[in-house]
Amino acid sequence: MRTQLVSRLLAAAPGIDTLTSLNAINPFDLPAAARIDYLSALERQISWLQAIMQRAIVAVAGEEGSKSEDMFTGVDDAEREDVATALRMSTGTAQIRIDVARTLVNHLPNVCSALAMGEISPAHATVIARESASAIRDGMGPAHIYSIEQSALAYAEFHTPTQVANKVRTTIAKLAPEPFEEIAERARDTRRVSCFREVDGLSTIVAILPAEDAQIVMKAIENFIHAQVANESITLTAQGVRGADAGVGAVNGGAGVNGGAGVNGGAGVDFVNDSEVQPGQHRSMDMKRADALTSIAAWSLQQSTVDVKLHRRPVTVNVTIDLPTLLGLAENPGQLAGYGAIPASVARALASDGKWQRFITDPQTGTLLDFGRESYEPPQALVDFLIARDRTCRFPGCRQSAARADLDHAKSWESGGETSVANLGALCRRHHRLKTHGGWKLKSHSDGACTWTSPLGKIYEVPARPMLEAI
Repeated sequence: MRTQLVSRLLAAAPGIDTLTSLNAINPFDLPAAARIDYLSALERQISWLQAIMQRAIVAVAGEEGSKSEDMFTGVDDAEREDVATALRMSTGTAQIRIDVARTLVNHLPNVCSALAMGEISPAHATVIARESASAIRDGMGPAHIYSIEQSALAYAEFHTPTQVANKVRTTIAKLAPEPFEEIAERARDTRRVSCFREVDGLSTIVAILPAEDAQIVMKAIENFIHAQVANESITLTAQGVRGADAGVGAVNGGAGVNGGAGVNGGAGVDFVNDSEVQPGQHRSMDMKRADALTSIAAWSLQQSTVDVKLHRRPVTVNVTIDLPTLLGLAENPGQLAGYGAIPASVARALASDGKWQRFITDPQTGTLLDFGRESYEPPQALVDFLIARDRTCRFPGCRQSAARADLDHAKSWESGGETSVANLGALCRRHHRLKTHGGWKLKSHSDGACTWTSPLGKIYEVPARPMLEAI
C-alpha cells in the first residue's frame, strides 16, 4: 500500500499537497525499492521550492543590478548584503545566487518551468543559467536562447549537471561560432601561472591555461605517474632542450590526430623567444610562465624513458572535428577530450600535422557506426573503435576516460558473450566491479547505448554518444 502511494506521489505534480503527503511517510517503513522512489519524489519537491526561491531572490535583489552611486560602492552592494544575511552565506555566494536567479527568471522561462515541475534538479538549472549567461550578456537573440534551453532540457533527462554544462557550451559554440572564437581568443591572454604560499612549508601553484594546453599538462602528469609505477627510478635530463630563456616556450599543436582528429601528445616542441613574436603580440611574464609550463610538460611526454601505453596506445590528447570544418568549409566547434567544445580554428591548428584515424558516423544522429580497419590488426582496431565510441565509462554520470577504463563484456565471456562491438564497452574499474560483484546488470547495444538495472530493479538508460557532442 505504501509502495503504491509513493509511486503515485513520484508521478504527481510537485506542490504543497504532494509535499505534505510525503512528509507523512516514514521512509524507514518502506521497502528498499520504494525508498528510492521516495528520495526521487523529494528531489522533485526541492526543485519546485527552488523555482519559488529564484523568484524570491529576484524580488529582493531586483530584476537588474543596481547602479553604483559613488566610487566607494559597487553594483548590488546593498542587495547582495540583504540576500547574504537572510540566507546566512558569504557575499560572494550571495552574488552568485543573485546572478543565477536573474538569468533564470529574466531569460530562461522554460528552464524555470522545468524546475518548478521537478523535471530537472536545482543543480541542472544553475549550470544552464551560468553557462548561458555570457551569451545572453553578449546579446544572443531569443530564438537562439530558446534553442539552448530546449537542447539543455532534453539532455538533462539522462545526464549530470556537469555533462549538461558541456552540452550548453557546445550548443552556444554551434549557434554563434564567431563570438565563440572571439571570446576564446580574448580569454587566452589571461593565461598565467601563480604560486601561493601555504602553511607548514607548502605552496599552491595555479595554472590558468588554454584548454588544449591544460590537457597536455594533465596528460604529462598522468604519464609521469604511470612511468613511476613501471620504473621505480626515472632520470630526466635536459639534454636536447634548446632555448636560452627557460621561461619562453610554446607548443605547436602537440602532434598527431586520432579519431576524426585526435592529437597524439608529445611530437615536437618549438621554443619561442620574444624576438620572434609579431608586433602587438608582446607576451607578459604571466604569459611566458604559462607557455613555459606547457612546453616543459610536452617535452616530458616526448622524452619519457618509459614507454607508457594505455590499451596498447601511447598517451594522447584527442580532438574530434568534422570534415567540413577541417577543410575550412564550416566553422563547427571541435571537441577536446576531457574538456569539451573548442573553436574551429584551434581544432584545425591541433589537427594540422596529426596522425589520422577515420571514423564514420550516422549523418542524422552523429553516433559512431564504423571506422576504417585497414590501419590496424582487428584486435587493436576494435579497441580503438570502442574508446572512440564511448569516450567515458558507460555508467550513468561517470566521466572517467575510456582510455583509462576496462573494456568489459556486457554479457560475460563465460556465459557465451561475444567479443564484439555490440557486447563490449568501457567501464572504469569501480563500475566494472559494481557490475561483476555488486549486483548491477548491464544490457549493451552496438551504437554504445546501454541499459543498467540496479540490484533493487531500478532501470537507468544511457543513450548513445554522438561524436561531436560534449559528454
